[in-house]
Amino acid sequence: MGLSQMVFDQQEMVTMGRIGKLYGIKGWLKLISYTDPQDNILDFRVLFAKIGGHWQEIEMDQSKIHGKGLIAHFAGYDDPDEAKLLTGVELAIRTADLPALDPEEFYWHELEGMQVKTVTGQLLGTVEKMLETGANDVLVVQPSEGSIDTRERLIPYLPDRVVMEVSRTQRCISVDWDPDYLA
Repeated sequence: MGLSQMVFDQQEMVTMGRIGKLYGIKGWLKLISYTDPQDNILDFRVLFAKIGGHWQEIEMDQSKIHGKGLIAHFAGYDDPDEAKLLTGVELAIRTADLPALDPEEFYWHELEGMQVKTVTGQLLGTVEKMLETGANDVLVVQPSEGSIDTRERLIPYLPDRVVMEVSRTQRCISVDWDPDYLA
């Protein structure tokens, strides 16, 4: 079927999208991309599909932009019955396969799990996830052990205005944020 069994630590993987519905009669499938822009997922020919709770290598041998969406074909899935087995499956790559960024740029998955402290050193919590709002990205900060209180905070990711420093080594984000403001 074109899959080889591989076991990876979840932290080594970054989910790039998932496989949608069947498209046509030759095993093509719709892709739901989580990348920005959406067609960045097409840059990766070898992906990992989460099947049965395990990441397994899968090759996207053909792909294209189709209307406002994406479609793809995966090696070994040449008819609708075979391809249907992939519908709904998450697609990921190894974090090591991501393109390098400038030192002041970050992937969302890097920010998730980082502690968030005010510039005065008060612990607000830990980044649970990121949200895209259109105007700017937002840190969703959940309280953690040692936080000043138990409130969730939504903090805009505005470098040099709100986000003053991000330290990959210390896994910490310093923010110019009033702890009493909940946004």
